[in-house]
Amino acid sequence: MELPEGKDMSEVLKKIKLNGKTVDILAACESRLLDVIREKLKLTGTKEGCGEGECGACSIILNGDAVYSCLMLFGQLADGDIITTIEGIGKEHLSRLQDAFVSEGGVQCGFCTPGMIIAAHALLLKNPAPTRSEIANALSGNLCRCTGYKKIITSVEKAADKPAK
Repeated sequence: MELPEGKDMSEVLKKIKLNGKTVDILAACESRLLDVIREKLKLTGTKEGCGEGECGACSIILNGDAVYSCLMLFGQLADGDIITTIEGIGKEHLSRLQDAFVSEGGVQCGFCTPGMIIAAHALLLKNPAPTRSEIANALSGNLCRCTGYKKIITSVEKAADKPAK
C-alpha cells in the first residue's frame, strides 16, 4: 500500500475542540502533544521548559483539568476532547485573570506566565472562590524563578470571586 506523500502510517486524525473551535488534527500518535500544539497548530504560547513534567510551562487544560502537554502523546487524545491553551483565554481582550496578573505584578520575565494562568484558570473553573492555600496547591506544579509566588497567588485571589485578603 502506497501512502500519500508526507503521511506516516502512525498518523491519526483526531477531531477535538481547541480553544472553542472544532478542529481536525492529523499527527503521529507518538508525537508529544506539546509538539503538535506548537509545531502543527502554531500555538506557541504553550512553552517547553523541562520536558519532564516538572515545571508547568507546557500546561494546557484538557477536559477541564490542567495537564502537562510534554508528558502526553497525541495518540492519548480521544475524539471530542476539549483543549484550552493560553491562546484560548482572553482571546480578544485580557481575561480577568490575565488582567490581575498584569496589575498585581504576577508577570515578570513571562516564561512561566502561560502555564501559571492555565493552572489558575483550571482552578477557578472548578472553584471560583479558592482559599490562598488552594491557590498555592493548584499552582504547585508550576515553577517561577522571578516572583517568589506571592504576587502570582495575589493575582489569582484578585481574579477570584472574592476580595484578596
